[in-house]
Parts: sequence; structure tokens; C-alpha cells
Amino acid sequence: MTLRIDISGPPSEQLRFAASPLAELTAMLHVLAEPGHHPQLAGWAGEVWAGLRPELAERLREAEFLWRSSQADFLLPARPRPTLAEELDDVDRIDDAAYATAALVTTCGSNRGHVATQSPLTDATARERALNLAQARGARQEAFAERLLADPTAVRARVRHTLEQCAEAFFDAAWTDVAVQLATDLRLKNDLLKRQGIGAALASVSGAVTLAPDGDCILVDKLQDKATAAHSDGVTFIPSVFSRPHLVAVHAPGWQPVVQYPVGEPSPSEPVSLETVTLRLEALTHPVRLRLLRTLARGPHTTGELAHAWELSLPEVSRHLTVLRRAGLLTARRHGRYVRHTLNVPDLTALGADLLAAVLR
Repeated sequence: MTLRIDISGPPSEQLRFAASPLAELTAMLHVLAEPGHHPQLAGWAGEVWAGLRPELAERLREAEFLWRSSQADFLLPARPRPTLAEELDDVDRIDDAAYATAALVTTCGSNRGHVATQSPLTDATARERALNLAQARGARQEAFAERLLADPTAVRARVRHTLEQCAEAFFDAAWTDVAVQLATDLRLKNDLLKRQGIGAALASVSGAVTLAPDGDCILVDKLQDKATAAHSDGVTFIPSVFSRPHLVAVHAPGWQPVVQYPVGEPSPSEPVSLETVTLRLEALTHPVRLRLLRTLARGPHTTGELAHAWELSLPEVSRHLTVLRRAGLLTARRHGRYVRHTLNVPDLTALGADLLAAVLR
């Protein structure tokens, strides 16, 4: 499963390394929404939640649609700016149709790029599907989607105000230290790019990012087999202190390719018993179950959502989920008429940091 990014355009525009305040704030918001993905930041997340005003905490839960299971593409700028305010100004320039399409993408399934070709503001089928997916995510998400489709101007203004409040509450203080770490990484990446070329620069980003032998394509080990092209605008690589273990990529039609990669050292894995490893690895021998797990790593999903994302039948998905539950890798909880399946991240961690990183990537 690979994302292929065509970079056969002008050499001077192939790669760009730059820090983005908005992308880093998005990574922080994902940590707050999914602390189980980031055990090394659990203390930070707890302190932030404890210090938030109730109104802002509720706003974050209301808009988590944008960054929990998958980040909205407009939150990862292709042309990073020095300040959060400037990047939010750029987001304001995006038309409502593109904004709504990106905002309502809720899964990393294989159909993501296809869904993004139509906006739920203008296409009835896309609108119905967006609302159905939002409903399955929960009451807050459904309400957010309904408000966005009914009055995108008001919702966009509210989201911007929420992000500005986050800057005052915790981001500005954190960014002071984070910016130093990102600047150090950027100096290394740009020096490698200048002195040793694209291949060396990509190798320093992640073992999951490589240059194809012909030099015309970047290969990213991701959830789905997809392809996009950089054309003359190139690919933007954004370092992040808060994103580990995720490697986030913008590849939907109409968006310039962007890759957000983690900097810093990964947390060491804990030793596990051979019996536990054997049981769980046996459950992961089927490629379909691996795909389901990688989707569930982004957040809880229903059987129907998983079937739609991977174009499988409901009975087939149910059989695979049963195997994963018996291995203790999933938990199923009923919410109204929906049963959502959740990845047990701590149990999956027992299989080793490399496997966990591959699933969450």
C-alpha cells in the first residue's frame, strides 16, 4: 500500500521543507483528541485539558471532526507562513465547496481521494454520504456537519475563532519551544537536500518515505494505494514535534501534495510475552485485517463504514472483526443504533513499536 507522488516537474520546485504553525497546532489538537496514539504526550494533554476554559473545551469537542480520525487538508498548508494568523488568512481564501469537502472527510479508507472530487455543498449524493458518515461518528459530529452544510460562513468563522483561542490557551507557549526544534530539523533537511540531493533528504524524513529508482516519484508507505502529482508546485514537507507516530499526507484531487513527518526520537517499546505476540500475530496474518486495523487506528468505525471504505461485504468485514476481537485487539461498543469498533492501542503496542508505527502511519 503506497502513496505515489509524481515529482517529474522542474527540479527547483520538487521539494520544499518548511515549518507550519497551523500544521503543528493541528497535530496538538489530534493529540488532545486521541491521546492513546501518543502515550509520550499523555501528561501534556492532561495538563492542557485541565487548564482549558469549559467553553473552549466544548468547542474543541464540537470541531474535532477536523483533526481526530484524519486531518482536514486545509490544516496542512502547502505554502507555510511564519505565523498562525497568516495561515488562517490563507484558509479563509479557500472557497466553501473545497473547505466543506475537506472538513467532512472522516476516514482514511481507500475511497478518500474519490470522495473529495465532489463537494457536499453542491452534490446531493456527496451531501447524503457526508451526513451519514457524520451521524455514525456521533451526535457532535452530526451536528457539526449539519451546521457546516447549512451555513458554511458561520461555521468557518467559528472554527477560526476556536483555533485563535487555542493559540492563546496553549499553542503560543508551546510553539516557542517547538519552533526551535523544528528549525534545527529544517536546517538538517535543507542541507541534505542541497548537498546530497532528494534521495538523502527523503531518507532523513522517515524510513517510510523513499525516492523511486527513476527519481521521478516519491513513495510513501501509507494506508491506501493512491497517486498524485506535484506538477510545478512541488511537494511540501512539514516537520512536527507532536505528530509522532503519524506520517500525514495531503493527496486529494485539487490539493498540492503535503507530507507532515515527526521529528525527535520514538518512545522505546516494552517487552511482551511470546504467547501474546503469537496470538496477536496470528490474527494479523490476513491482509484485509491489517487494512481494517489501519483504518481503525484513526478512530472508531462501524462495520458499515469499514465495508464502504474498503469495498467489502458486511459479512466479510464482520468475520474479520470477530477474529481481531478474539485476539483482544478491538473493543466493540454500542452507541444508539450503531456499534463502533475501537482499536486497543496499548495491546497493539505489545507487538512492537515498528508494527504500531506502520498501523498508525
